Amino acid sequence: MKVLAEREDGIRVLRMEKQEDAEPWRAAFAGSYQAIWAEPPYNERWFPDEAEGVLRRNLSVAENQTILAVRESGVVAGFAMGCPVSAFHVVVREIRGLLPIEATWYFSELGVLEQYRGRGLGHQLVELRLAALPRDRYPNVLMRISAAKGSAYEMYLRMGFVDTGVYTEVPSRREDGSTRTDRRVYLSLTR
Repeated sequence: MKVLAEREDGIRVLRMEKQEDAEPWRAAFAGSYQAIWAEPPYNERWFPDEAEGVLRRNLSVAENQTILAVRESGVVAGFAMGCPVSAFHVVVREIRGLLPIEATWYFSELGVLEQYRGRGLGHQLVELRLAALPRDRYPNVLMRISAAKGSAYEMYLRMGFVDTGVYTEVPSRREDGSTRTDRRVYLSLTR
């Protein structure tokens, strides 16, 4: 595990390098993951073992970024994950021809608990991920975000991401137990 930042608000930003690094944070990560995705515009329902599975899967990719923003109290205030887009076969199928697959990094997850928003944490997590990527190997960064185009969408545009105009429908289990799709749009950044 590597400490990437110690913030004035008491949040430490940590990069998990192997499964064991994340062990003390698994349950707190699952709780934060569930809380963040349960909110609009996603309104998704995740069970703890599914949320922990997201963390395990990301850490199992040979080249990955797994960053947790944590408090001494054990709270995971936010997280950011990514890996080569080639590890996401569904995404590759949807964006083939848009960007060179072998030179594209995929930002798969970013979330900040509501009570920690508005303090620059999300922006910092994106900046830390970008700074850690070798430009010569991954000059392209791709992500997908709700097509509702809220504050996160605006943050990414201010950071230089562009709307690709490529949309996808993502099926999700909702808080009420139903399964519905929501529309997401791909954003890209060429560095």
